[in-house]
Amino acid sequence: MTPVLLAVLLTVAQDTSTIDRGVRIGIIYRPGVRPGLVMLPRTGMGLDSVRTIVARDLDYSDRFEVITLPGGDSIRLATPSAAPRGTGTRRSGSGTTATGGAQSGTLNYPLYQALGADFALDITAAGDTTVATLHDIAAAGIRRTARVKLPPLGNPDFRQAVHRLADQALQAALGTPGFAATRVLFVKDGKVYQIDQDGVDQKLVSSTDRQAMSPAWGADGRHFAYMEFQAGKGWLYLQEMATGKRTAVSTTGSALDFTPAFSPDGQTLAFSRATEEGTDLYTINVKTNCCLRRLTVGRFSDNLSPTFSPDGQRMAFVSTRPGLPQIYVMAADGTDQQLFAPFDYGVTGSSNAPEWSPDGQSVAFHRDVAGTLQVFVLDVRTRTVRQLTSVGRNEDPTWAPDSRHLAFVSDRSGYRQLWIIDLDTGRIRPLLQQSGARLPAWSPRLSEAPSTNP
Repeated sequence: MTPVLLAVLLTVAQDTSTIDRGVRIGIIYRPGVRPGLVMLPRTGMGLDSVRTIVARDLDYSDRFEVITLPGGDSIRLATPSAAPRGTGTRRSGSGTTATGGAQSGTLNYPLYQALGADFALDITAAGDTTVATLHDIAAAGIRRTARVKLPPLGNPDFRQAVHRLADQALQAALGTPGFAATRVLFVKDGKVYQIDQDGVDQKLVSSTDRQAMSPAWGADGRHFAYMEFQAGKGWLYLQEMATGKRTAVSTTGSALDFTPAFSPDGQTLAFSRATEEGTDLYTINVKTNCCLRRLTVGRFSDNLSPTFSPDGQRMAFVSTRPGLPQIYVMAADGTDQQLFAPFDYGVTGSSNAPEWSPDGQSVAFHRDVAGTLQVFVLDVRTRTVRQLTSVGRNEDPTWAPDSRHLAFVSDRSGYRQLWIIDLDTGRIRPLLQQSGARLPAWSPRLSEAPSTNP
């Protein structure tokens, strides 16, 4: 095994807590350009957890300026004026009902407009149904009302159901899909864990006593692949999120197989295989568990860490053919291999851990800068790179489904933990404040929230 490859493997209850506002690192952020959002204050109704989770999700979306209202009775929510504009009812997705008319009273729109709000979100209860009403302040009317029956508090699916409600609110306000209903896999102490994108509900998901590495989500969010290390070999497994049932990937385990990556259609699994001859990339059809195919032939270089483009036509990967590891690209069948991320020979450090963004426009990776790893982003169209981080050691970036947030590993706080950065505003916040986390993988949007029983 080459020294370069060895180095890669070694690196490779009620929720009412307050929002962690994070910090901003000054990438593009311009104050006041985002719409203002107010969560209307309510007491009782048993929805404190729902309101807290939704408020945190909308804040973490980095698409709103969340306005905090003064406490006490100094704010009158409603005025006795006529009903707000807009009538009619229509069906929307996920079993909710979208309504144009008011349900009772009228929001004090002039007051909230004076506070700088563009939207106000009101979460109430109607029997066993949770009602989320989004007010358009400028239009002085209701933009959307969603009604949903949430699982009971304490049910393993409760938090994901609330996250989906937050995503509906964001979609209604801005027409943009949210990423609240997502999770991040990561490795800690040789086990694979998952955590919600807001940093809550950490759970063990790998169902093995052996060392697990390199988790990768399937495109449907219902299963993941990972490498299990045993007796000097690397076995690849597929595991169902809901049941914990795992299946060995055919033809793996005879060598050191690692860094699995799914194709967008879920049919193909690409991975790295290390033998005495070097390290190269292979694919296998995981639907039929057959048809192993070799994509690269190293000839004294290593090729590893594949990542598919979202259209499935191309694959970025790491190659040591220039001497140090750098980011390359090829067609999904292994043809047309070429340098992807530019570098200065003899000056630029090694580059590793590429991941293609869901919108296809960027590839994130980490690069050695003066002996410390930093996160970079490659513009696929122009093939230019920009550095995102500079404080501490930062590595292993993974994209959120919105292609503007990245989770990564950093020791900026003094120990290795997971952080999230928003590329548009520059805001950075901790995801997991525990030491030893590594190799994160962000899920696609989860339309349902299957319970996890490893």
